[in-house]
Amino acid sequence: MEVHDGHRHGPADLDHPPPGGSLEPILAGDVLVGWCPAPAPRHAAKRAREEAGRIHFERRAYLLGRLGHKLRSSVLALQESARQAAFGHDQLLHQIYDQAQEVGRRAAALESVALDPKDDPRSVVIGAVINLAAPEARTSLPGNAVVRVAETVLVDALTRTYEWMGGPGVAISVEPSGPWWRVGYTASASPGPMAAPELGEPLVRLLVESRLEGWLEVIDSTRVAIFLPAATL
Repeated sequence: MEVHDGHRHGPADLDHPPPGGSLEPILAGDVLVGWCPAPAPRHAAKRAREEAGRIHFERRAYLLGRLGHKLRSSVLALQESARQAAFGHDQLLHQIYDQAQEVGRRAAALESVALDPKDDPRSVVIGAVINLAAPEARTSLPGNAVVRVAETVLVDALTRTYEWMGGPGVAISVEPSGPWWRVGYTASASPGPMAAPELGEPLVRLLVESRLEGWLEVIDSTRVAIFLPAATL
């Protein structure tokens, strides 16, 4: 991301520099942390790291606030439906079940943002995770697609992307892209609005870019791609 105007470019790849001129990579050891016009200022890597930390903190704080508000709203709605059902409104029993499911989804999303992953990064076969995260998707999955990530976060991110893109019928393809594996999602139809918009792009972006050290590319309303760091078993 360019600090002043907010333009984003990725994934982080020395062979994939931002367009629009001659830029110099900023490296922290062997890790690419940004780009800047040459010559790079002193302490550029430290400043890039600090900027990344600030963006992550603000993104996480925003999501925590929004998801907390959504969870409180759904709990209040559930409580009101339960109160009315207790006074003889039996037709609300099915609604109570649906509302309880929504409370669970929003609570799980809040937990995903609030808690850091407990498992360390390791080599994971993407195809096995997609079969678990998107059981009714149409898939094209090479057997050698392996990434080094926290597996629980990967399952969460791929599941939420599947739901964001509309669930059953979504097409998922995996293909190499330099030092990355590109996981592409294409919706079978235009996905309907989510009950809580924060469960779509904002949450997926946080999981992919902050927890998996990958990159989320939103192509249009029916197509997204996730770039994940390639690894070997």
